[in-house]
Amino acid sequence: MRPGLLRRRRDKAERQARRTQRRFARRQWRRRWLKWKPILAVVVVLALVGTGVWLLWFSSVLAVKTVVVQGATTVTEAKVRRVAGIETGTPLVSVKIGRAHDRVAALAGVESVEVSRRWPDQVVIDITPRTAIAVIDIGGKLRSLDKDGVVFGSYKKAPGDLPLVETPAGTDQRALREAASVVAALPPEIAKITDHVEVRTVDEISLALTKGRTVQWGSSADSAQKAQVLLALLDHPASVYDVSVPGQPTTK
Repeated sequence: MRPGLLRRRRDKAERQARRTQRRFARRQWRRRWLKWKPILAVVVVLALVGTGVWLLWFSSVLAVKTVVVQGATTVTEAKVRRVAGIETGTPLVSVKIGRAHDRVAALAGVESVEVSRRWPDQVVIDITPRTAIAVIDIGGKLRSLDKDGVVFGSYKKAPGDLPLVETPAGTDQRALREAASVVAALPPEIAKITDHVEVRTVDEISLALTKGRTVQWGSSADSAQKAQVLLALLDHPASVYDVSVPGQPTTK
């Protein structure tokens, strides 16, 4: 056999052997991959979970950097932050939103509040403040009174644009709520001639009008009807108007 032909056959056999070896190696690698693939997947998942736990609970990346207070007009932002008790540096995920909500909601000047997380590093406290509908004089101290009869805030001098309510110290919450309802129900024609509203109990509410006149109002029930009856009675001069039972008003 000629040397050239023999060499070509040998080279072909070697190439065939290398191809066979490569195919075998690939099959071996695929078998190993199929064996290790689930293990590697578990390792990757555990690594991701571990990284997430670290980020959420232990790193400063997702920790509280700022407590944002919005809408605070009847209480200072500093007081809201202090009462909420949320410390900077606390992992945001571990902030007790419900506890902070309850603490802030207990402030007298707060009507309602929402506390929420703002990722990655803020807690937002959004306040709806109470709105004064009257000034209430309780035992000589001037305070704000809202529509629900809640007393909050204080004044050195009563503002002229709010009606005045007077009541002795110790008046209960129900009576204050009734008084607030009466104030809210007064039409402008009566409000402008009312010097102040006096409250003693739930059904002992009266109006002190100008010119020394008094209106026995009773409770806040049927206030709209009582107001209409009073407007009609004011055409008849008297010192006392009793509209506590609007269907049977009297004057003195």
